[in-house]
Parts: sequence; structure tokens; C-alpha cells
Amino acid sequence: MNIRIYNVRILTMEAGKGIFRGEVWVKGDTIAYAGPVILDSKEKWDQEIDGRGNLLMPGFKNAHTHSAMTFLRSHADDMKLDEWLNTRVFPAEAKLTGEDIYWLNKLAIMEYLTSGITSVFDMYLNKPAAERTVKDTGYRMVICESINDFGGTIQEVEEDYHRYNQDPDRRISYQLGFHAEYTTSRELMEGLSGLSEKYKIPVYVHCSETKKEVEDCRTRTGMTPVAYMDSLGLFAHGGGLFHGVHMDEGDFDIIKKRGLYVVTNPASNLKLASGIAPVKRYLDMGIPVAIGTDGPASNNCLDMFREMFLTTGLQKAVCDDPEAVPAMEVLKMAAVNGAYAMGLPECDTLAEGKKADMILIDLQQPNMQPLQNIEKNLVYSGSKQNVKMTMVGGRVLYQDGNYYLDSSKEEIFARANESARRILG
Repeated sequence: MNIRIYNVRILTMEAGKGIFRGEVWVKGDTIAYAGPVILDSKEKWDQEIDGRGNLLMPGFKNAHTHSAMTFLRSHADDMKLDEWLNTRVFPAEAKLTGEDIYWLNKLAIMEYLTSGITSVFDMYLNKPAAERTVKDTGYRMVICESINDFGGTIQEVEEDYHRYNQDPDRRISYQLGFHAEYTTSRELMEGLSGLSEKYKIPVYVHCSETKKEVEDCRTRTGMTPVAYMDSLGLFAHGGGLFHGVHMDEGDFDIIKKRGLYVVTNPASNLKLASGIAPVKRYLDMGIPVAIGTDGPASNNCLDMFREMFLTTGLQKAVCDDPEAVPAMEVLKMAAVNGAYAMGLPECDTLAEGKKADMILIDLQQPNMQPLQNIEKNLVYSGSKQNVKMTMVGGRVLYQDGNYYLDSSKEEIFARANESARRILG
């Protein structure tokens, strides 16, 4: 479809470019124009959307999540991470079917859309179910490999790398990764390192989420998780660390040297009492930071607005510095850095030639008034109630409380509840 969105304030998130009034043209899945109003245009449109003076901007990127864990929401709360994983999460996940994951993914996508999240970096089970979900809904997902000692082979990983990177529209793509150092044998990690070297591709992993994880790794290997994994060559071609809470001095240097992204997950880390990631330190060193919600079992909310506020608010508190991690930097983490961390540079900004993944923010709400600084309003007072429209690849999937998916919300809710009841009793 050819779509014109007009009468809008536009925040492209391009460096040095502020908010301006104008219009955006979408042709197919791509932005054809984003700029001042063009009078007397000869273009013909399948649809014209009046933005009514609201804000159009790139969608948020959830750079670390486990979408299908929606079935575990509020099931195993107020527990330590290792106990939570081993006694509640892993046993329940063993009962999941591909059909369960398909519908549970859809439930997560509904929540992502209401939060203005246009793409996710999803690390979970059953990749065919994820592929089917994306095909049916039109959503954008990057699969992060999660191989570990409980399942998967290096040969399967290599096959998946080729299989899930064939979509010409890039609705689904794939990045190399594994669950964590503490769940993955050295042999498997060395195999992944070999694949990384063979294809010159990055590697992503849960890392240094808790003090116990770091201490246990040091006991086993004499090194921190970052140093140990780097010694195996896993980061020779970049990649990213999910969480990155507990770091030694040497870890920062490795992260900087290898060009790694750190994906902070503040709500999950708080809820599990894992700690607070040193985001300001990362930024001061020029280490890029993106934001993730983590899964709905540990968060339990897939809300980028809450994550943005926590990202800045926690740093101000722990650094005793109200200037730490300013709002515009956080907005960049959520909308731009996440795209790069996930391998989606075509989704970073609202500009000609980029994918038409964008959101319309309702400024006619009390929490957005007065309009003295819209960017700061988004981070410090914004909420899901401000998301009027979410477009992915040129398709409106959510608008004014309505979902435009292949299944009704009633069916999605019913299927998700059915799975949760069967698995959890």
C-alpha cells in the first residue's frame, strides 16, 4: 500500500535533527519521504492518515526478550534467579508445544504493539513457531539463538543461520547466540566460536546478570564470564551481552575493544534482585547500550516506557547525579541503538529508504502537556496510553485500541489461557 501520514510532528531520531512538522510517505514496506509538507503533490494514495498534530517517530526496539514466556506471567514471582529458573521455569518450559509457543508469541506481540515496540530480539524455544507467528501477524522479529546443554547442536545452529536469514523483507532474521556461560559446555561454546569465525558474525549471550554467576564462573575458570568467553574467541566479531550487571574493570575494556553492545533490562534485574547495570559507565566509555524488557516471566510487563524511565532513574540514583543518562540518550537507546544491536540498521530512523516501522504518539493526553519538551515527556512521563498507532513494515497493526492481526484478541487470550492452565495446572 501507498500511505501518506500528514499533519504530524516528526521525530526522525537522526543525529542533530529535532522535531519538525511535516508528512511521511510510505510505499510498500519502505519510507519514501519524511520531510516538510509538499503542496500539490501528484502522488496517489491508498490511505491517508491525519496525524492531528501528534508525534510520528521510529518504533521502539525490544533488544532482549523471551516472548512466549507470557504463559509464566505472575506464576513464579518473588524468587531468586537460580531457584526461579531451575524449579519453576525450566520444568514448565519442557511441557511447551510449538502450538503453545505460536499463540503465546501472539499474546506478547499484542503487548509489544500497545507499547510502540515494532521489533524484538527474541531468544526462545521452537524457531519454526516463531517464524509462523511472524508470517501470520506481519510483525518483525530477530531470532537470537539460545543453544545450551539442554538442547541443540552446532550443525543445527548453522542450518538455522541460513534458514532464517532468507526473508527478503527481513520480517524475520537470525543472530548467533547461546543461553549463558553457566548452561553451556566449553565444547559448545568453542563450536559457536568456530561458526562466528567462519561467517564473520556476532554472538549474543546472557552475561553477568548476578553476582553468583560471576563468582561461580571465576571458581570454574579463574576468569569472569566476559573474560572467559572472550578467551574462547566468541566476541571476535562483536555481538552483545544481555544484562551486563556485574562487571570487573577488565570486563569493560574487553567490551569496548570487541565493540559489544550491552542490552540493559532494568525492570527484570530489579524484580529478581540481580542488581543495577552500570549504564552510565558504559556510556562514558563509548560502549553502546540498548534496552530490553526481558521475558514476561521475570518482568512481568512488556512496556518500553517503563524500561526507559527506569534506565535513567536508576542511574541518577546510584550515581548520585541527576545529570546521568539524560532523556534523549535513553530515547536513542530504545529506538536507534536497539536496531543496531539486533542487526536491523534499516530500522533505525524515520528517513527515506528505511523500513516503515513507526509509531504515532498521542500528545493530546494530560501526561504529555504542556508540550515544552516532547522528547523528555516520552521518557519521564510517557506511557502506553500515548501509543495511538503502531506500523510495522508499512502495515498498521495497532491503532486506537484496535489490533489488525490475523486472529482476534479474544482467540489469542483464550489460547494463551488454555496453554497456561494445561502446563501450570
